[in-house]
Amino acid sequence: MGDGDDILDEGGEAQDSGGGGSKKPGGLGALLPNLLKFVAIGLGALIFIITVTVITFNFMNKGGPSQTVVADSSSPYNGKRPEYLYFNSIGTVRCRTKDPTSHSVVVDLAIGYDMNDKNAATELTTRLYELQDFVRNFFSSKYARDLATENEARLKQEIIEALNTKVLNSSKAKNIVFKQLDVVEL
Repeated sequence: MGDGDDILDEGGEAQDSGGGGSKKPGGLGALLPNLLKFVAIGLGALIFIITVTVITFNFMNKGGPSQTVVADSSSPYNGKRPEYLYFNSIGTVRCRTKDPTSHSVVVDLAIGYDMNDKNAATELTTRLYELQDFVRNFFSSKYARDLATENEARLKQEIIEALNTKVLNSSKAKNIVFKQLDVVEL
């Protein structure tokens, strides 16, 4: 027998070459521990990422309310101006100013109200005589310099505030448009 031949014992079987080694598992048995190891690493990484994200998000917001701001519809920076319906049945009102040298005032105005306000037209119509009296009294209590063109914005705002507090109950005036505003010295 040569050097490279296995040593056979009496039963014709190859002898173990000492050391008592064990068989390594093959197939799925060898793959399962590695697969479980990678799944555990993946789940651990996912939990770590979610935890860091939640902590960072709460730290940045400091647990406070959302920073989203809803734009006010009356802001002058909105792109689209609001649309109003106008009540213009008051007609032309003539009166005199409060000046020592009287000035004659001829005014014809329209009151703008919200398009969704269903009661505004009815209330304005039922208060027509009160509105005419209000306009006459309002302009009679002013000086001619108060009725100058450069003061129209302030004048309109005063009329809106007075209408909403003294004349109207359920509806609100939103805009005033002068169809005619003439101040003439007598």
